[in-house]
Amino acid sequence: MKIEFYVLASAAPAERERVACQLAMKAWRAGLPVFLRANDAAQCQTLDELLWRFRPETFIPHSLFSENPQAPVVIGLNEAPAQSNGVLLNLDSSLSPHLEQFQRVIEIVNQQPELLAASRENFRSYRQRGYDPRRVEL
Repeated sequence: MKIEFYVLASAAPAERERVACQLAMKAWRAGLPVFLRANDAAQCQTLDELLWRFRPETFIPHSLFSENPQAPVVIGLNEAPAQSNGVLLNLDSSLSPHLEQFQRVIEIVNQQPELLAASRENFRSYRQRGYDPRRVEL
């Protein structure tokens, strides 16, 4: 499994969500199932709305997990993905309980101090589990 931490220069939560939408579009266009893991129900709704309008000229087929877990891009929380071997875009501060079901995990990190601390802990946790996470500066 490939694990990457995409590190943003900004501290704005909206920037993390925008990058998550860009990455979801890229992975979907590459033919991969996408699970966009939010940190709460409110962020699920925000991501759902953002995917509709962030690129007006492009339709990204997506759905909340509760409405259609088989959608090409699924927005959820801690549910097990309906499709395996996809991409997990993690906006939660904890590790997914379903890591083994993904071929690629992208943690999207910004400069909020509490998120940086949680991300460092996640990086260590991945290493302790035998993975080799990589850092990508955006």
